[in-house]
Amino acid sequence: MVRGVATTEPAVSPRPLAAADTGFGLDVMRAWCAQNPGQNLVFSPSTLASALGMAYLGARGATASAMARVLDLPAGTSRAALEAELQARSAALRRLDGPGVTLGASDQVWADPTLTTLRSYLNAVATGYQAGVAQAPFSTDPAKAAAEINQAISAATHGHISQLVNASMLDNIGWVLTSALYLNAKWATPFDPAKTQLGPFAPAGAKPVTVKFMNGDAFRYASGGGWQAVSLPYQGGKLTMTALLPTPASASCALPSQASLTSITRSLDGPGAVATVSLPRVNLDTAGGVGDMKPALDQLGMGVAFNQQDADFTGLSPQACCIGFVQQAATLQVGEKGTVGAAAAAVGMVAAAAMAPRQTVTITFNRPYLLLITATATGEPLFLARVDNPAAS
Repeated sequence: MVRGVATTEPAVSPRPLAAADTGFGLDVMRAWCAQNPGQNLVFSPSTLASALGMAYLGARGATASAMARVLDLPAGTSRAALEAELQARSAALRRLDGPGVTLGASDQVWADPTLTTLRSYLNAVATGYQAGVAQAPFSTDPAKAAAEINQAISAATHGHISQLVNASMLDNIGWVLTSALYLNAKWATPFDPAKTQLGPFAPAGAKPVTVKFMNGDAFRYASGGGWQAVSLPYQGGKLTMTALLPTPASASCALPSQASLTSITRSLDGPGAVATVSLPRVNLDTAGGVGDMKPALDQLGMGVAFNQQDADFTGLSPQACCIGFVQQAATLQVGEKGTVGAAAAAVGMVAAAAMAPRQTVTITFNRPYLLLITATATGEPLFLARVDNPAAS
């Protein structure tokens, strides 16, 4: 049996938004890693793109153009076509539940009741993201508003993310756009705990550490562009994790291009080699404080959206000024039975006023590597992580 073969959901080329979210995720990881070298990094491209995407639906003019470029949205797409594609994306995410897999996704607009939120905007986010609207007293009681948002996020992520925002972040904020994701997925074939062994791992620029390696075989394998990759499927075949290992000589913060990643994942879907895999157990989160995404987004070219003089979010409200903060939090636990992940993103808007394999290889993830969890049918990137040091989990 080859473990990387999907059993119920045949892989297809990524939908336009899935490809956009993947490209956006790689860009963010590249900028984020450059600003935080030597750290384990984990986030959800899907939730970050959703929270920013809800802001984009209210953006106009140069602000909308800049956000579209950074979000890698397909050029020339009309608003109506984009909303239809967003609707299909949201519906696909909500169909990923099944035996052995629990996945919940939710998007929400939080609005100060003293401000005007355009009905056309609320209709757009309801259509594209199935997002509801809730009132929060940002201007009169920011502590209460933060508590209400955090309570909703904690419930959506099954308690894994209990604080996404705080009262001090909500100064001058009129709207907060949130996106949350929870995943609990069992491997199609679990790793045998009896085969988990200690072994050396070499973090970039640091002394080797000893970590626990899970060991298994018959995983789909592919290579290209200086990367080796294995596919680790979950029960039901609707989700898969791709683990990517760069060459030993790769530079710090090495990431594949989107073209290389697409080529590798397509190779994993077809006939090819299988691999015996040694993969560290990891427990990643953003507790280290790298949840502020504003510097990375500014570096990527979204600065106009944060600028009080130049930003244009009149499609959201005539009282909307600019983006005040972009916060994200994520956790990812990878063990012998499967994967548990949670992610949430918040955007604060300032108010004005199956073939037989040919060969077998062995791959040991004993140096910094990437983890990408995607929906098999659409290619939507749910989680993206760079593991620099499993011992620091």
